[in-house]
Amino acid sequence: MAEGNIRFKNQNILVEDRNRVTITGVEQVGSFNDNTITLKTIKGGMIIKGENLNVDKLNLDDGNVKISGIINGINYVDKESSQKGNIIGKIFK
Repeated sequence: MAEGNIRFKNQNILVEDRNRVTITGVEQVGSFNDNTITLKTIKGGMIIKGENLNVDKLNLDDGNVKISGIINGINYVDKESSQKGNIIGKIFK
C-alpha cells in the first residue's frame, strides 16, 4: 500500500486508572495542550479533555497514540454536526 492510503479497520480505546489512555485507529492529531487533545480517527473526530495531558507515544503508521494525564472525558465529534455548528456560529456572531 502507498503511504497515506493505510486504512485501519478497528478503533479501540483503553483507559487505565483515568491516568493513561491508548487509542487505536488514529489518523491524525489535530491539536493538543495540557487540557485538550483533538484527534481524527477512523470513526470521526475525537476530543480528549483532562488535566496535564501529554502525548507520550504517537505512531501514525500503526494508528496508535498513548496519552497520559488525568482523563476527564472522551467525546466523538460528528463531522456533520461540527460543520452545522460552524455555520450557525458564523450567522449569530
